[in-house]
Amino acid sequence: MAERWTVLKILQWTADYFSGKEIDSARLEAELLLAATLGLDRVGLYVNFERPLNNDELTAFRERVKRRAQREPVQYILGETEFWSLMFNVNPAVLVPRADTEVLVEESLARIEGSARVLDVGTGSGAIAIALAHEKPEIQVTALDCSEPALEVARDNARRNGVAERVTCLVGDLASLPPGPFAMVVSNPPYIPSGDWQKLMPEVRDHEPRLALDGGDDGLEAYRQLVMQAGQVLIPGGWLLVEVGINQATDVSALFKAAGLIEIGQRNDYSGVARVVMGRTKR
Repeated sequence: MAERWTVLKILQWTADYFSGKEIDSARLEAELLLAATLGLDRVGLYVNFERPLNNDELTAFRERVKRRAQREPVQYILGETEFWSLMFNVNPAVLVPRADTEVLVEESLARIEGSARVLDVGTGSGAIAIALAHEKPEIQVTALDCSEPALEVARDNARRNGVAERVTCLVGDLASLPPGPFAMVVSNPPYIPSGDWQKLMPEVRDHEPRLALDGGDDGLEAYRQLVMQAGQVLIPGGWLLVEVGINQATDVSALFKAAGLIEIGQRNDYSGVARVVMGRTKR
């Protein structure tokens, strides 16, 4: 007689299996994968603990578990993730949006005035651009990325979140920003030093796009290119806001100062890490 796998039993087995693979949040991820397989939410799992899975459901779930055990991010397996209380499609063409980046959105929103034009450099999935457009219905956002596959994801996400008419996705390189002028440039650029690549978690190192992560020898190359162009693409008094990596805020602030930006500040994320550097051009 075939073994009977109920929702509770397979959740317990999968959580233990993921823990043995040193996967963080093993129980949560098991629940997310099983909920998606069964077309339920997590509450639905809890009220169906004794429900047995049929063979098709078991096969589909085992395939997802196998992918996660190979350290593929759960967000790629599910094909979507939440950011700023909005849902975003994700695939290996784009970074998985992180909660840390919501601090960058918060600081940007606090500085947007009226019907501003905003440039999001390295938009990836479009998370920052779309969150800003969703919160500020009077603004226009240009979402720039050098990857056309990433921009396809961003366009889909703009449509999914009802802001496609105000978010323009544009192929372009960090070294040559569109002329603007913009009231704000915001960016979560590549900032991992090249020498640190092999030290990254396998979910990042082996699955997320290196182009969106590798910041050159010292991790600061993207910031140098951004600050050099800030005065050319921003209006007088316009803001440049960037996300930074751990222990980079001081160096990035120095680049802002050297470029002539004023009112330079920093903002910690909710773990206490200096995560955002901001400054503006002179009026």
